[in-house]
Amino acid sequence: MNQTQARTILDTIADMFPDAHCELNHSNAFELTIAVLLSAQCTDETVNKVTATLFQKYKRPEDYLAVPLEELEQDIRRIGLFRNKAKNIQALCAMLLDKYNGEVPREHEKLVELPGVGRKTANVVVSNAFDVPAIAVDTHVERVSKRLGLAGVNDSVLEVEKKLMKRVPREEWTQTHHRLIFFGRYHCKAQNPKCEVCPLIDLCREGKKRMKSNSNRKPIPKAKAAVKAAKTKEA
Repeated sequence: MNQTQARTILDTIADMFPDAHCELNHSNAFELTIAVLLSAQCTDETVNKVTATLFQKYKRPEDYLAVPLEELEQDIRRIGLFRNKAKNIQALCAMLLDKYNGEVPREHEKLVELPGVGRKTANVVVSNAFDVPAIAVDTHVERVSKRLGLAGVNDSVLEVEKKLMKRVPREEWTQTHHRLIFFGRYHCKAQNPKCEVCPLIDLCREGKKRMKSNSNRKPIPKAKAAVKAAKTKEA
């Protein structure tokens, strides 16, 4: 992957998703931190449904600590791993009050010390809440980066992040993060990616293999196809 190819990828996804943005609903850094914590192994859509009422009930760290853990668990039970996340939320709120006057710290190294907050969450918070350039690598960013050759197939999440930071100009880090997510979420999906209409197919080794495999498949006669469909339905 040379710089010209990387630039082509960045410009193409910018044209495809010029308005890419954080899809987690929030009104401040604290709400964003809670929302990102909840989003682990869960869709943004589900998180937004839960936080629509959660953020009306809990507005400050004190509010999350004023209820029993079991009550908070019930409030977020639609979220995957809700018990562990509820425990982390209360521990996070306690630390915010104890160390930071109830405010979410702006520094990345302080954010990652908070319970339930990893490197990805910290990157999302500093970039979206505090306008500090950062690239958060979630499943979409990782998948797209590896498919397009921006990172190696066997690279760790941290290695993907470091390679993106080298290939993408710093002032474009945050926007590129959002665009890669949109590209992965709505176009280059994990299952059934839109390779046949992808403007980046020539740069995607996996996409070219997928297209070649599809073109080499022998068409199933209509009669056989009907029988096959019927058997599948019966099964």
